[in-house]
Amino acid sequence: MNWPHSIKAFTQYLKIERGLSVNTIKGYQADLKKLSTWLEQNDAAPSPSKIQLDLLQEFVYQQAKFLHARSQARLISSLKGFFNFLVFEDLRPDNPLNLMESPKIGRYLPDTLSVAEIDALIGVIDLGHPQGERNRAMLETLYGCGLRVSELVTLRLSDLHFDQGFIKVTGKGDKQRIVPVAPSTEKFINIYIREVRNHMEIDALYRDTVFLNRRGKGLTRAMLFTIIKDLAERAGIDKKVSPHTFRHSFATHLLERGADLRAIQQMLGHESITTTEIYTHIETAHLAKVMKQFHPRKLKS
Repeated sequence: MNWPHSIKAFTQYLKIERGLSVNTIKGYQADLKKLSTWLEQNDAAPSPSKIQLDLLQEFVYQQAKFLHARSQARLISSLKGFFNFLVFEDLRPDNPLNLMESPKIGRYLPDTLSVAEIDALIGVIDLGHPQGERNRAMLETLYGCGLRVSELVTLRLSDLHFDQGFIKVTGKGDKQRIVPVAPSTEKFINIYIREVRNHMEIDALYRDTVFLNRRGKGLTRAMLFTIIKDLAERAGIDKKVSPHTFRHSFATHLLERGADLRAIQQMLGHESITTTEIYTHIETAHLAKVMKQFHPRKLKS
């Protein structure tokens, strides 16, 4: 089996059997495409079933010159997953990367915004334009419900169950969950729908999509990143702010106010509680800062 066929089979496995999201699968595909392209450029032609560790080590070494440790670790993880799949399918006897170690990386602590910073960022939105009402509703939904960017841009009108106080969210691997919605978030979504969306000419494919661009079609992930980056600059927020920052802030603020970690896990759609536990590290860091600033021993020094 050659590289294109192997990658295609692996992609089908990730989609059908693993149930991974489209964006996660694209990440795997991009990493494997890098490898196959590198082999072609270096006149190396071993098939996926024949390639050995020395060549893979050289590839990873060359890529590492341009990648941060976290990206290197993801690349190695993608390759290991691919070769594990080949072993599982009896297409090769072993995984050549079993003994390759990923670079040591610290646990990633995501940036968060304070409530005041979130209010400041939303406060610079120009509500004089139709896109302003949309942008306010989107940011309130990101922060009020802790959605991923992909979940926000694919949110449907039929997912809004305001009469019952929740929205239905389709997350990674098409897994669905119920997320409570605050009255304030509901209010801003309804304002956008009533005053802007209902007066738009909407593309037939996006009749059920909540948030639309000015041409009546769905928003892209990149568009949302651009909108938020621009608002952060205008608000004078000196942090790296992205749609995910609102999700992190949602979880952190809930934890700071005493929310149960298991409930936060369910609202975020984390498959494992271990993923949610990253927010306990943020809260611990906050407590340590308070301790250092206000403890009597510190005040006496």
